[in-house]
Amino acid sequence: MNTSLKIALAQIAPVWLDKSATLHKIEKSIIDAAKEHCELIVFGEALLPGYPFWLALTGGAEWNTEVNKSLHAHYVNNAICIEKGELNSVCQLAKKHNIAVYLGIIERPTDRGGHSIYASLVYINEEGEIKSVHRKLQPTYDERLTWSPGDGNGLKVHPLKAFTVGGLNCWENWMPLPRTALYGQGENLHIAVWPGSEHNTKDITRFIARESRSFVVSVSALMTKSDFPKGTPHLDKILKNAPDSLANGGSCIAGPNGEWIVEPVLNKEGLIIHSIDYNRVLEERQNFDPVGHYSRPDVTKLIVNSERQTTVEIK
Repeated sequence: MNTSLKIALAQIAPVWLDKSATLHKIEKSIIDAAKEHCELIVFGEALLPGYPFWLALTGGAEWNTEVNKSLHAHYVNNAICIEKGELNSVCQLAKKHNIAVYLGIIERPTDRGGHSIYASLVYINEEGEIKSVHRKLQPTYDERLTWSPGDGNGLKVHPLKAFTVGGLNCWENWMPLPRTALYGQGENLHIAVWPGSEHNTKDITRFIARESRSFVVSVSALMTKSDFPKGTPHLDKILKNAPDSLANGGSCIAGPNGEWIVEPVLNKEGLIIHSIDYNRVLEERQNFDPVGHYSRPDVTKLIVNSERQTTVEIK
């Protein structure tokens, strides 16, 4: 068995809140990764079409204002409806180039009525099939003003060569029980996606690796003041309070011993490519396995509700 896996960390900026233009950048990254014979490519949280930075810059918690309403509507209009085939081009490229994809999107699902949006992490296998859509369980702080809370349906792992891969969105990676849900299904390559910045990735990446004795790949987006498109609603208000850098990257890889393989990369757009070896997982599980020989399910056990939550069930 070939125990090596070549991974591309796509540390790129979105064309903010423009799903068509951002999809084009994503597609180009997949093609570029395929040219380097990568077998997995990972994109940051909410990359398609972008993170809701305006909430912290324009008084996002103010009630019933025209600014917040119009920006939210613009966001929803640029969110992704998977059921309408809006990820078909990504799936086709995955199949054509035999490359698996983890992609952070803002999802507008029809099974919840088609008007609310979710921060979702989509896994597309190397045959171009969408195998899981994990809706972020608990949006963080001001994210709750625009994103809806998800469910456990996407807490799934997937075979990828010798590895078993799973993933979580941003601060979900700090939640012990969702991590355990993935560990218990055999995860040994953990994908953590972020909107950006080293302050998110520098500690938890190594911690999860050491706790799980798995490889951990953290991928962040980039965002600078100049990345806001000119057609953005209320751009003047956003730019008035925006710092020059809103997300500086910080994409990185930690090994199963919790040490850096690739230290956080800052302010550099493009692909970060590295190969990992599955045997390193087995070496580190020799002395600690959090859901195997170093667990006590007779004392503590996790129960996961994996049902997709819907308001209406048509029978």
